[in-house]
Amino acid sequence: MWRLTPGQALRFRQFDEEFILYNDLSGDTHLLGASGMHLLSVLQQGPATRTALLGSLADGLACTRDGAFDADADALLATLAGYFLIEHAA
Repeated sequence: MWRLTPGQALRFRQFDEEFILYNDLSGDTHLLGASGMHLLSVLQQGPATRTALLGSLADGLACTRDGAFDADADALLATLAGYFLIEHAA
C-alpha cells in the first residue's frame, strides 16, 4: 500500500501538462508531469495498492499495461517516494 506522507498538503500550480508542486514538509519545490500528479491525486483519496495505482494511471492515460509501463510507473512511484511526497503504508 502507498499513501501520501502524513501532513502533506500538495500545494501546486499547473502550467499546461506540467505541475509545480511545493512540498510543505520539506520546503522543496518539484516539477512533475501529469502522470505524477495523477498518482498523487489518487493517493489524496486515501492509501492505495500498487495494482490500483498502476491501473488508475493506465486508465487515465488510456493505455495498456505491459512490462515497460509497469517499470516506468514503479520508477515514478520511487521518485515520488524519494521526494518524500509518498510512502509505503504499513
